[in-house]
Amino acid sequence: METMVIKKSVDIHAPKEKVWNVLMDDHYSRQWYAEFSEGTYAESDWKEGSKVVFQDDSKSGIIGFIESNKPGEELVIEYTGMVRNGIEDFESPDAQLVKGFRECYWLTENGDNIRLDIQSDMGSEYFEMMAAAWDKALEKIKDFSEN
Repeated sequence: METMVIKKSVDIHAPKEKVWNVLMDDHYSRQWYAEFSEGTYAESDWKEGSKVVFQDDSKSGIIGFIESNKPGEELVIEYTGMVRNGIEDFESPDAQLVKGFRECYWLTENGDNIRLDIQSDMGSEYFEMMAAAWDKALEKIKDFSEN
């Protein structure tokens, strides 16, 4: 499977702190994570080096660690494995495929707006579906941040 990179950005007319809150706060993130899989939530303290588990209603998801967390500026997650039926898996072929994949968020001031850039490594067979989900997720992030 070929690795591809999803790159998206959106301009948001809101303070940087509000945008960051929408990215990180459980109340908001559950709503925009749902674009990827219904019921998805994150378990983490979000500190650099800490583990993060993203899991949906089917107890499936992805595991990683926080490579970088600079509040209001940057969040980088590196993936290390999968969750299947609530069980962490770092060894299966599927888990090996995501190992080393990164998901990155950057906030930069752009005039009166905040520009949110995301970058996500993705397996080629999921690329189209996940790129479309990112479009919807970014619309929700923009909407929550501006309202």
